[in-house]
Amino acid sequence: MAQTSQPTLERTWSEAWQWSWDRQQEGYMPDRERRIQALLDVVEAVAGPSPLVLDLACGTGRIGTWLRAQGVALIDGVDFTPAMLERARARGVYRTLAVADIRATRLEGGAYDLVTEVLADEHLPDLRPLYDEAGRLTRPGGVFVIVGYHSHFLMTGIPTHFDSASGEPVAIQSHVHLLSDHVKAAHAAGWVLSELDEGIVDDEWLAKKPNWRRFLHHPVSFAMVWRKPGPSDPAR
Repeated sequence: MAQTSQPTLERTWSEAWQWSWDRQQEGYMPDRERRIQALLDVVEAVAGPSPLVLDLACGTGRIGTWLRAQGVALIDGVDFTPAMLERARARGVYRTLAVADIRATRLEGGAYDLVTEVLADEHLPDLRPLYDEAGRLTRPGGVFVIVGYHSHFLMTGIPTHFDSASGEPVAIQSHVHLLSDHVKAAHAAGWVLSELDEGIVDDEWLAKKPNWRRFLHHPVSFAMVWRKPGPSDPAR
């Protein structure tokens, strides 16, 4: 497996992020779960009850662990940070884990019923390689589910960040991608949109993040289900 081509600086902050990632994500998991839970029925209808899943940018394995709890048994994961993958491996939910750039994994093409990517697109300057690679990895008729921070929320001045060893917040460079940017990149890669869901800061969010009250009712997240056309689909 080839090593990632990600810049050294990104690897450095990701190595540091691993220590506060799980604790920090406790505040975000309910929203992500709501976004993904609403999509599992769509996934099962397309991929069947036992899909082979690839978790892109799997990090410490929180999404893989959650998927396993929902009954998904066959999950592979990739991430460009070895230290995070070690934490994911300790969870014991992945079939395989590999160090790889999510834009060029070098995994077998057309192998997966479902590809997921959660909270990583904002770290990419260009969405097209992500959608191209997800399309290469997914079988005809398969599904790509992407969940991310809403561009509106990023533009309010709340970038992704982590807490340093001293407890100080460290901001990470975030790229704003409009929903239309996702649509353009996905359509160029041949994807068809099956579902779009947008989340807002609501009372459940405020219970976890009371200092976010000024963002009440603002868009904070999105989830999209993209389907790769199969041989039975009509010509577009």
